[in-house]
Amino acid sequence: MPGLQRLSDAPSRLLRASHGRNTPQWRGIERQLHHVALQSRKARRPTAALTLTSHLRTAQRFQSTTASAGSRVSSWIYSTVAVLTVGFGYLYITDTRASIHQWFVVPTLRLLHADPEEAHHAGIRYIKGLYNFNLHPRERGNHDQELGDLKVEVFGHVLDNPIGTSAGIDKNAEIPSPLLALGPAIVEVGGATPHPQEGNPQPRVFRIPSQNAFINRYGLNSEGVEHVAMQLRERVRQFAYNNGLGLDPESERIVLDGEAEVPPGSLVPGKLLAVQVAKNKTTPDNDIDAVARDYVICVEHLAKYADIIVVNVSSPNTPGLRDLQATGPLTAILSAVVDATKATQRKTKPAVMVKVSPDEDSDAQIDGICTAVWSSGVDGVIVGNTTKKRPDSIPVGYIMPAREEKLLMEMGGYSGPQMFNRTLDLVKRYRTKLDQGPADDTPPSAPVTAPAKSEAPSPKPSTPTSASSSLDPDPADASVQRDLQNLKPRTSEADKASQQPLIKLPERHSSSDLESSGQVFEPSSVKSVATAIAPPPTPAPPSTASNPPEPPSSASRSSSQPKDFEPKVIFATGGITNGEQCLEILNAGASVCQIYTAMMYGGVGTVTRMKREMREAMARQGRASAS
Repeated sequence: MPGLQRLSDAPSRLLRASHGRNTPQWRGIERQLHHVALQSRKARRPTAALTLTSHLRTAQRFQSTTASAGSRVSSWIYSTVAVLTVGFGYLYITDTRASIHQWFVVPTLRLLHADPEEAHHAGIRYIKGLYNFNLHPRERGNHDQELGDLKVEVFGHVLDNPIGTSAGIDKNAEIPSPLLALGPAIVEVGGATPHPQEGNPQPRVFRIPSQNAFINRYGLNSEGVEHVAMQLRERVRQFAYNNGLGLDPESERIVLDGEAEVPPGSLVPGKLLAVQVAKNKTTPDNDIDAVARDYVICVEHLAKYADIIVVNVSSPNTPGLRDLQATGPLTAILSAVVDATKATQRKTKPAVMVKVSPDEDSDAQIDGICTAVWSSGVDGVIVGNTTKKRPDSIPVGYIMPAREEKLLMEMGGYSGPQMFNRTLDLVKRYRTKLDQGPADDTPPSAPVTAPAKSEAPSPKPSTPTSASSSLDPDPADASVQRDLQNLKPRTSEADKASQQPLIKLPERHSSSDLESSGQVFEPSSVKSVATAIAPPPTPAPPSTASNPPEPPSSASRSSSQPKDFEPKVIFATGGITNGEQCLEILNAGASVCQIYTAMMYGGVGTVTRMKREMREAMARQGRASAS
């Protein structure tokens, strides 16, 4: 019967197609089927079809079971490989130690976004989006706290390390948390202006790739202080919610008052958040009252969410802004900011720092800025910003491509590795000047006597007379005179106040106020990782009777002053690209190294790399000392 024969052959064909003729199971079933088919043909039994159908179903079940088992094993293998690949890929890509960030991600961003500003904004968007899904790069491990070899003390806080990021990376406070996750102990956001402003027309950022440098003329573009305050407040509220404190105003107060046991700005133990403030471009530079009001408005909105307020008077891209670094206007502005900061509705008040230009580097300019720092009561100075000057290329003698030579003619501030030596020199000079303490002056009501040559003249601004014309003019006094000639007084009251000595310490720096606020500590309590590498500079020997007296100056006036004042903190930024340079900056007297351009070229792993280089340099120094 042909039909029966085809039916009897079906299981054999099925098994052969599935497993081949060499399969033992197939051979056994095939023998059984062949035997049944043979008997059916001999007996000519119609019921043989039923038996063959049963064997066919058995073969199908065997095929299904075998295929299912093989499929499960294959699926398990593929799933395991996929999970391991995704897991290791996630750990690698989100680790700041991964070289892919510097050698693939950064070049890819440049390739996709030819305009540097567009690439910067794209990078901000990418990091922000990845952070929302916990896919952002972060520094893994807890080496800073475990080793403790890079800790520094700043403003009463013990920081995990002495590295920070400069303002400009995150102008509108969109990614402070992702930046903190990259490993720095200080993140600076801003600068924020009272009202939104677009800045200068585009294009306004230019790469100098051969020098790893930038030229920018942003012009303090900002979404405005209200937008920045909203971003920072939302961050505080999210922190409170994530830690089970709720979303009501009381939860926000708990965090801001420090009761959550984290700094109210950074929200991370061992780290601080600095918020930079600036004036609007349209505010008249010669109306100091209006300028000070701009800064105060920013402080009133942002101080409660900051650990440090940074006063930017050094941007080279805002016309007239750097003129505010003269002693008179700078003292007025900083005093207003300090007063507004002390009025912040928070138990702990943020520190105040002023960011100064690397181009104001004459002795008279540094002397005047330090005078304003002591007179206003700010807590420290950030030395460095972009420069209007165009430094020589590196290495020495390198011939830049024609396109880059042309870009050097663009207006704007230059930032790059060539600025390191200037930054190092300025840190040393500011450290020396600030360590001399506030200048000592004679009260206005004191009787004026003919001073000896070693005595300082009264700092009260006055027209030089024949009696004083024989003495060398004091740089600070000369700066004050220029201010009075070129700047409009704020009010009639301010005009009267301007006739008083500008070097007089305000009442807020009396010893009783400092003791009650818990801010008094000896200079020796300000520790830095630099002490682990090199001893502090040896002070100059005191003058003896055989040495002729120096001409009167603010430095000589304060040299005999007792060192019982609160020391000023210095942050340094400009040209710092590796860990060894950071150690040099720390040994020169700074407490923190801030980076910007180095991260733009080195990627999100720059901070981690610099800390590794610092540890390696310290280890080499230790071995050299031991030997």
